[in-house]
Amino acid sequence: MFTPKYPPQDTAPIPTTSAPTTYSPTAYVPAPAPVPNRPTVQLTAGSTLALAAGGGALVLVVGAVLVSMLLAVAITAASVAVCAVTVRSILKSDRR
Repeated sequence: MFTPKYPPQDTAPIPTTSAPTTYSPTAYVPAPAPVPNRPTVQLTAGSTLALAAGGGALVLVVGAVLVSMLLAVAITAASVAVCAVTVRSILKSDRR
C-alpha cells in the first residue's frame, strides 16, 4: 500500500553515437509519455442532485457563519460605544 509505484521502463531504442548526416527535426524528439488509464467520472441524475444539494448546504452554512461573525462584531462595537459614553459621562461629572 505504501510502496512507491514507478512508471514502466523506457523501451525507446538507444541512439547510436554517430550523428546523422542530414538535418532532421524529428531525429531526437522523444516519444510522448503514455497517458495513464484513469476511470472517468460519470454523473447520474441522483449524484448531480446530491452534488447541487451539498453545494447549496455549504453556501448556507458559510453564509450563516459570516453573518453571525458580522453580528458579533456589531454587538461588540455597540457595547464598547456604550461603555465609552458611560465612562466619559462619569469623568465629566466628576470634574464638576
